[in-house]
Amino acid sequence: MKRILPTILIVMSIFSFSLSANSFAPFIETEQGTIALLHHTYQNGNSYDPAREFDFIAQGGQDNIYPFSRYTVGATVNEKHRVWFTYQPLRLETAVKFEAPVSIGAANFADEPMELTYSFPFYRGTYTYDLLGKYEEAYLGVGLALQIRNASIQFKAVDGGEMYVGQNVGLVPALAIYSEYRFSFGLTLSADIAGSYANLAYINGADYEFEGSILDASLRMSYAVQEDLSLFANARFFGGTSNGSSEAGGETWTESKQKYTKNNIASLTFSAGLTYQL
Repeated sequence: MKRILPTILIVMSIFSFSLSANSFAPFIETEQGTIALLHHTYQNGNSYDPAREFDFIAQGGQDNIYPFSRYTVGATVNEKHRVWFTYQPLRLETAVKFEAPVSIGAANFADEPMELTYSFPFYRGTYTYDLLGKYEEAYLGVGLALQIRNASIQFKAVDGGEMYVGQNVGLVPALAIYSEYRFSFGLTLSADIAGSYANLAYINGADYEFEGSILDASLRMSYAVQEDLSLFANARFFGGTSNGSSEAGGETWTESKQKYTKNNIASLTFSAGLTYQL
């Protein structure tokens, strides 16, 4: 990621020389804050079994708040087209002693200290087109997003006994809405939504039928401290679901051999950041 951002910035700088300042307006954003889990359950096995559902909050130690960050680089073209690329890391590591038997995949744990890792960073490209072109102070864009999920879930006994690892990479298409209203005194209010629900092959991020959804919705208040620099505060709901039996898996040692997976997560983030217009 450290190499990708400079490359994108160089490309944008080259384009900015070839286009007028009014037609091409690149920007970069960074935001830092906290994330709190509202709901987080996981299950992996041969079939659905309520008794095997693992609650990461109640059983897995995810009852704290954790650092959150997000990085974006993008541009507004001809004041109507907005395209941006987002990277959001997410890695939750906890230590807990299981007080009851837990079965994940083919691994069985009971009454032992555990180290758990839930890593689910994503990369997303988004494009929206403004439907309110005649209003200079307002923008209402609709469009599409394409997200790359990069999941890795680990349950590891501290004594080095049992271990479960499940990980995969997939593409997830989504619908996108971006809106903002700019006041003359420097304040801007904006909303950003990316979401999808599907149980059809390819649309759900897999090449087989599998129920899945994502929702990333945020509200932001920003203030321009100077012409090319704005500071903002942001509140966001981020969540997703997956439920079904995979027709893939088992090709590598880190892919689950158990076909059924259920993975539901819902979270709130509160963050602050800055936007810099290049």
